[in-house]
Amino acid sequence: MLTKNDIRIRDPFILTDHDSKTYFLYGTTDENVWEGQAVGFNAYQSTDLENWEGPFQVFRPAADFWGDRHFWAPEVFYHHEKYYMFASFKSEGVCRGTQILVSENPLGPFTPLSTKPVTPRDWECLDGTLYIDESQQAWIIYCHEWLQVHDGEICAQRLTDDFLATVGDPIVLFKASDADWTVPVRGETDYVTDGPFLYNDKLGRLQMLWSSRSKNGYAVGIVRSESGNILGPWVHEREPLIDQDGGHAMIFHTFEQELKLTIHSPNKTPLERPVFLSVIVENGNLAIKK
Repeated sequence: MLTKNDIRIRDPFILTDHDSKTYFLYGTTDENVWEGQAVGFNAYQSTDLENWEGPFQVFRPAADFWGDRHFWAPEVFYHHEKYYMFASFKSEGVCRGTQILVSENPLGPFTPLSTKPVTPRDWECLDGTLYIDESQQAWIIYCHEWLQVHDGEICAQRLTDDFLATVGDPIVLFKASDADWTVPVRGETDYVTDGPFLYNDKLGRLQMLWSSRSKNGYAVGIVRSESGNILGPWVHEREPLIDQDGGHAMIFHTFEQELKLTIHSPNKTPLERPVFLSVIVENGNLAIKK
């Protein structure tokens, strides 16, 4: 049995399975996440967020899989009685993209739905996440990387019902420099977008967690859709929610209905660990419980 301090992971994501009363933890788990041949994704399971079993091998690429490096940020969603993984991959001379994989089981094995990513093939993209809108239309929300566009973007595209492809052109929701709290990662124009995660708060407002660089390091901000739908307009909170060297956040409810936020921290390889923080609502806005 492991504790969370025994688990090295970036980009942690929790799937809560109410039938088995089990939490499944996914994330970037390769030993060298930045260079060299990628291995795959591992996952862990727990009934209390304190004691964990694993690692379980949930994805290992077949010999003909197009990606061979930078296996990043898997997120798993239960939809239409299957488990779908959204994850980012890269290979030499091929743009990074988010591919969708599927399994009958939360611990896999996950296999690609198609032979290519669903993000634009000539765009450097990462951190795709799923959002189901009020009309039950599925969307993929993802980052158009600063490495290609300098001022990183968060974009949205509709998905077909079978998740095999996107419908229509990408829609830019906002750019990293639109937030007051972000600072460039290089020069004066290079701003990062990272780790979008969407949720509806208790007031029914559509909000998004996302990460970038603040004056204090890797941080998590909040942006809210004024229209309540994915097209926005999106308005940023003036200050980040987390400004202490931790990011790539998502939120979930425990089985006791407590609201939790998870990030990885510190943002330094190989020291990254999953962190679980209690979240409250103050004056209609999310805040970390002290």
